[in-house]
Amino acid sequence: MTRTGAQLLVDCLASQGADTAFGVPGESYLAVLDALHDSRIRFVLCRQEGGAAFMAEAYGKLTGRPGLCFVTRGPGATNASIGVHTARQNSTPMILFVGQIGRDMRGREAFQEVDYRAMFGTVAKWAVEIDDAARIPEIVGRAWRVALSGRPGPVVIALPEDMLVDETQAAPLADRIEPAEPACDPAWAVETVRMLEAAKRPLILLGGAGWDAVNCRGREALAGFREWVEAAGLPLAVTFRCPDLFDNASPSYVGDAGVGMPAQVRRMLRECDLLLAINIRFGENTTDGYTLLQVPESGKTLIHVHSSADELGKIYQTPHAWVAGPANFLRALSALPPPKGDWEGWRAEGRGGCEKALTAPKQPGDLDMGEVMKVVRAKMPADGIITNGAGNFAIWSGRFFVYRPGHRLLAPQSGAMGYGIPAAVAAKVVAPHRTVVCFAGDGDFQMTMQELGTAMQADARPVVLVVNNSSYGTIRMHQERNYPGRVSGTDIVNPDFVAIGRAYGMHAEKVEATAQFEAAFGRALASPTGALLELVIATESLTPGQTLSQIRAGGAR
Repeated sequence: MTRTGAQLLVDCLASQGADTAFGVPGESYLAVLDALHDSRIRFVLCRQEGGAAFMAEAYGKLTGRPGLCFVTRGPGATNASIGVHTARQNSTPMILFVGQIGRDMRGREAFQEVDYRAMFGTVAKWAVEIDDAARIPEIVGRAWRVALSGRPGPVVIALPEDMLVDETQAAPLADRIEPAEPACDPAWAVETVRMLEAAKRPLILLGGAGWDAVNCRGREALAGFREWVEAAGLPLAVTFRCPDLFDNASPSYVGDAGVGMPAQVRRMLRECDLLLAINIRFGENTTDGYTLLQVPESGKTLIHVHSSADELGKIYQTPHAWVAGPANFLRALSALPPPKGDWEGWRAEGRGGCEKALTAPKQPGDLDMGEVMKVVRAKMPADGIITNGAGNFAIWSGRFFVYRPGHRLLAPQSGAMGYGIPAAVAAKVVAPHRTVVCFAGDGDFQMTMQELGTAMQADARPVVLVVNNSSYGTIRMHQERNYPGRVSGTDIVNPDFVAIGRAYGMHAEKVEATAQFEAAFGRALASPTGALLELVIATESLTPGQTLSQIRAGGAR
């Protein structure tokens, strides 16, 4: 059978079970848009390529399958690069397809010409351009496997527009590509238990991606591991943006190792004599700027388990560096009797600090976000999904919500502002019957608020909480610490957020007092058109733990 390159590409994606793609149309890949017209793959029309790439990343995180994004050449690709960077730092499977200039024009700086292998070479796991339509099955198959294997991540494929209309008799992929998760040597699990029992202050650090991969049953493995950890009485922390990997109400859960790390987690990472690191990469946030562990040898017994050999020994050297799929490792551990040791006081102290940190100091102003979070915790369904972008406001959804089994968090480890709205839309596309609540700061919201148009058109309508303090709060915080009282470039004059929400067909309200929130949130959850609540908080409420005045006073000393 003869097909065009575009038709072959779409057929290859369909053969892998692809059901959704996100994108912004462009003339450089018109042939693909035409092929999608007759396909069962849903094309979700987005408003800007950055939003489309964020949606594809969130799809990949939620489903464990590569999120697909289509953008045009030049500006379309550069706009989408923020999503590729986020997928890389989040370790999320994703494939970005970029329309490209015709092959006969390369090297002339043609209109919107970019060398995508050079542009994405240090961000994506693999960047490639398809020169021959007959090679589409080969390259798509490899891209699918690369995106899912080892440490998952993004792949970028450039599609010359003339290649897409070439005809070929090449057949699409026939079999589903589902890379096998690396097996765990049973001896490693036995050795782990032995070393845990010899420790006085053990700590488990859990994180990373791949738990939702189609073939690994990662969430099931996590549930069994939780029972094992609790039976052993071991303390466990999670890495940045990963609180939904472990029941936050568990007596073993001590908090997250991320930006603004809680005191009890920082202390436990520094003082533990054994660290069992499962599926994590030792990034800046996890190590508090690489200060909590010595480099290159950590100064403690370190067991590092990861599905990618590239992550082992990248920073910290240990003889106990094991390549194993995280779910397989957890299953191997959980099949053994839980270790026994005298660490109850160590665990209890960490847990006590975690529970204490759930209660924020009273916030200045009429609307107290600490009280807001109590309502969100009480009313969020058991399978609810929370999304957020980046900024101090995200501390509320990251640290003051209790993630139980069934809850999910979609958030950017890259610190990308504007992620929350597109991620919430993607979550509603994937799971239309689940409640999705997006936390967005006023500056963060305005990065991608146009994607509420995507939500309206795709009938994927989340609840959006716009936390409005009329400031780029995170930068203002650093500004007040380093240049107290010298405010420059961080005050925001905002639009009417309620009017914006209503313009996109959403239920919308302004909430200015704590007592108003519970009823407003109830109406938002009940709205069939999604909802936007503008939460007006004082600029003085700069972080949950410190007011603007306190930060300024500290910086002035």
